[in-house]
Amino acid sequence: MNRLETDFLNIKLKNPVLAASGTFGFGREYSEYYDVGRLGGICSKGLTLYPKHGNGGIRIYETPSGLMNSIGLENPGVEKFIQNELPFMNSLDCAVIVNLGGSTQEEYLKGIELLNQSQIDLLELNISCPNVKQGGMAFGIKSADVFAITKVVKELCVHPLMVKLSPNAENIAESALAAQEGGADALSLINTVQAMAIDIQSKKPVFDNLYAGLSGSAVKPIALRMVHQVCKAVKIPVSAVGGILTWEDALEFIMAGAATVQIGSGNFADMQAPLKVIDGLDAYCKRENLSNIAEIRNII
Repeated sequence: MNRLETDFLNIKLKNPVLAASGTFGFGREYSEYYDVGRLGGICSKGLTLYPKHGNGGIRIYETPSGLMNSIGLENPGVEKFIQNELPFMNSLDCAVIVNLGGSTQEEYLKGIELLNQSQIDLLELNISCPNVKQGGMAFGIKSADVFAITKVVKELCVHPLMVKLSPNAENIAESALAAQEGGADALSLINTVQAMAIDIQSKKPVFDNLYAGLSGSAVKPIALRMVHQVCKAVKIPVSAVGGILTWEDALEFIMAGAATVQIGSGNFADMQAPLKVIDGLDAYCKRENLSNIAEIRNII
């Protein structure tokens, strides 16, 4: 009996534990240390249509109970990903989820066209990217923009579409409903929370870009609240991410309504975290006499 088997958009996952985008690369590095095929799936490093070198200066900065990053979406671009990384991901015996971002609607759509020809299980649309045609405001801030980008992408995308919501949205529940109305098959949240750090010795900001994304345990209560609000608002499945390190963390999100959970910064704190979460959830189901983890979902 597989107590953790999860049906996510008709994709059969071994368990609800996924590696979050941006913290697991394309699975190569971690595969040298353990069988990543034990995971339910892997969300690829965030991709853009064209290669990006990322930001200069400090990119990673530890903060109490969290981690700040200003990577700048460094990635090989969609074409090179398809050629050089996707075959490896497809060999790992777990779901392949591709995270795609873009600075214009046209970039999103061209990236979708390329990925439509590729074997992937799910596309995760990153709408926290700055919309250069709207003065740099992220696609995910205003509900109307969430609806618009989701609709045009869904009309073209042949794969199941999961929209990754921004915690910086004006109203997270309204954004979730807008994505659902636009045709999203699932939602994931949260992305990193905009934050800042100052070096008091140099009297300058730590990051060249001034602000950076905060993740880790520090954002978990915020993420949990938002996931709960979204799960109560929409009818489509939700994948939770934000400060999940232990099986207890994961269980909170599942009780709040999440169908799957993603481990991000937790991979840096403990490389074995995903496996410990899987084992912990399985042991919990056994103790509680649950035939499947879904029985405890959405009880809050």
